[in-house]
Amino acid sequence: MRDTEKVYSPPRTRLARWLAEPGADVPEPIRLALIANLYGTLPIFVGGVANTILVAAVIAARLPTPPILAWLVMEVAVCLSRLAVLVVADRAARAGRPTPTDLNLMLAVAWAGCLGYGTFVSLVSGDWVAATLACLSSAAMVGGTCFRNFSAPRLTGVMIALTLGPCCLGAALSGEPLLAVTFVQIPFYLLAMTKAAYRLNGLLVATMRAERENAALALHDGLTGLANRAGLNAAFERHGHRAPGLLYLDLDGFKAINDTHGHAMGDRLLRSVAERIAEAAGSEAVAARIGGDEFVVLCPGRARGALIDLGERLIARIAAPHPIGPDGQALAVGASVGIATAPEHGTGLAALMRAADSALYRAKSLGKGRCSVASRKAAESVSEGPPEAERMSA
Repeated sequence: MRDTEKVYSPPRTRLARWLAEPGADVPEPIRLALIANLYGTLPIFVGGVANTILVAAVIAARLPTPPILAWLVMEVAVCLSRLAVLVVADRAARAGRPTPTDLNLMLAVAWAGCLGYGTFVSLVSGDWVAATLACLSSAAMVGGTCFRNFSAPRLTGVMIALTLGPCCLGAALSGEPLLAVTFVQIPFYLLAMTKAAYRLNGLLVATMRAERENAALALHDGLTGLANRAGLNAAFERHGHRAPGLLYLDLDGFKAINDTHGHAMGDRLLRSVAERIAEAAGSEAVAARIGGDEFVVLCPGRARGALIDLGERLIARIAAPHPIGPDGQALAVGASVGIATAPEHGTGLAALMRAADSALYRAKSLGKGRCSVASRKAAESVSEGPPEAERMSA
């Protein structure tokens, strides 16, 4: 996999977008990852261009005719331009700036055209050593093109056509009847390699989808779709530097609903509660279900007053009837909220959760349906163990 810190820009022009199109219904994150694959790595690029420049130089030394020399000049110019684009794009991607993706795609097409031109002028030169070298080089590069650029099958097909297509024209003008076989061989080769590129592209997209789905399952609660404990930990690692506040919620009366209406209805209620928590918390907050009827909301950069307002709003939203019954029956459940803030109640997630859980226990002991902020004393005693155990035994 590529360096996830580097993000390459999608193509902007119509032609570049057409060339880079990976297929229908491909999510945007996967499209960006496929664009990154088209840039390749510097060692692979250097190996490829070194071969084509060497072949062009050897043939130019053997046949220093204007068409052959022009091929060598074009080959060097295009390869140096591609190298410069790769370096610039790598630096821009690391810095979060736009990358020259359109230019990178156009230069890839130009490089394929140079190979095709070189093969053509070598074939019509009448020198079969030069023709053999050029054809071998083109064939080798076509294989590399297919397996390096299958992130964009259309680009692969165009590059193969430009690389090998001129062989047919060169064969027609070479004066050798046996070379007419290329009119059958090359179209079938082009079709087979392009089809292989599409197949590899489909496998790659399917694999990337599966990776993302597995990652999502690992970080999200299967019932509600909110973050789970692992997802909450990951979110805290991303946002912990922004002095986050943390709300710890526990439903009041949920066990009675489960016992009376069954677990299926209880699951529906939990999903309804989760939707209301996510809506009230907003897009910048991270809502998580950490087990049973317990929820946590991580709020980066919110002041104490804003956290209290959110806690009271959550209590009111959750307490409103939930029309989840089979006949529109509405169920009611309450919620209590404990609040902790960083750095007042700790700087780590575990410390904040213990302090918020202590405040939640106090809110429940005062009559439930309340919002309570952790005290300084709670922050100083969090190392003694989570009061969750005390609440469970109460």
